[in-house]
Amino acid sequence: MNYSLIRALLFRLPPESAHHLALESARLADRLGLVSRLTNVPHEQPVEVMGLRFPNPVGLAAGLDKNGAYTDPLGQLGFGFIEIGTVTPRPQPGNPKPRLFRLPDYEAIINRMGFNNHGLAALMSNVRRSRYQGILGINIGKNLDTPVAEAATDYLMGMERVWGLADYIAVNVSSPNTPGLRDLQEGDALRRLLEQLKARQESLHRERGHYVPVAVKVAPDMDDRAIRFMAQSLLDSGLDGVIATNTTLDRSAVARDRLSDEAGGLSGRPLAERSTQVIAAFSDALAGRLPIIGVGGITDGASAAAKIEAGASLVQLYTGLIYRGPELVPEVARAVAEAQSKGAR
Repeated sequence: MNYSLIRALLFRLPPESAHHLALESARLADRLGLVSRLTNVPHEQPVEVMGLRFPNPVGLAAGLDKNGAYTDPLGQLGFGFIEIGTVTPRPQPGNPKPRLFRLPDYEAIINRMGFNNHGLAALMSNVRRSRYQGILGINIGKNLDTPVAEAATDYLMGMERVWGLADYIAVNVSSPNTPGLRDLQEGDALRRLLEQLKARQESLHRERGHYVPVAVKVAPDMDDRAIRFMAQSLLDSGLDGVIATNTTLDRSAVARDRLSDEAGGLSGRPLAERSTQVIAAFSDALAGRLPIIGVGGITDGASAAAKIEAGASLVQLYTGLIYRGPELVPEVARAVAEAQSKGAR
């Protein structure tokens, strides 16, 4: 596939329009049986994480398919797992447009989408209709108009509703685009939320007879003290993993770009180093007792391997996929396999 040509055409459109066109085109190609013919799927390299067997350690990060409407075509690209969402209990439109910005010189994106999604009912309907049979993560969040003090209500509802559909559940407390959300990463608010999540996880396990792992997605904009506190809180809670990291508010790496002052979270290549540092810090604090899913700034095999070497067991792609296309998936899979092989020696 000559993705550079496709990207040139898509980049002539506003980012959000290009996003929807790309996904709808992928859906059409899937219906015509073309996706698998046009992509180079990685060889299976299974890895067990959170009690789940992933056919390979390269996943799609949340945010690209918020409503779980495109898992069929995305599942043909060779991912070892797909994470959909973030989904909130009730539909919400997100922030006013424009809210998505490309920084091509940096292979980066700034977004302030604001958890735009069709709500839990729509996502659940989409998942039930899907043919996708791979590992599926569902990323849950809170509605904008739910007070932060009552956020647990939304997360617990999300967990309960997707329990029978998700292979794992990701709890998003780290988006910079919902006011006050990141407060849930700190102090007593974090501990209370994690305790409530674990209690509901255990009750659902008893009631429904199967266990669904829960991982928490964290921000890159934490200092070492905050990372250590969160790591210990996760260990104390008994939850199953950490996803590091979400987008960053730091603009130092893109300060010269004309769009650097746009509000929102920065993703892509400028995030790679900081995300990997956070993974390493969590790895040190967790000492192997919880797995880490590494995400943030993976634009080539080397940046993915760095996350494995820092302590991640799995990696996820999003912005790198926008700039590099589907061929990034097998490239990252090869690099991760080599990094994991070196680590096992």
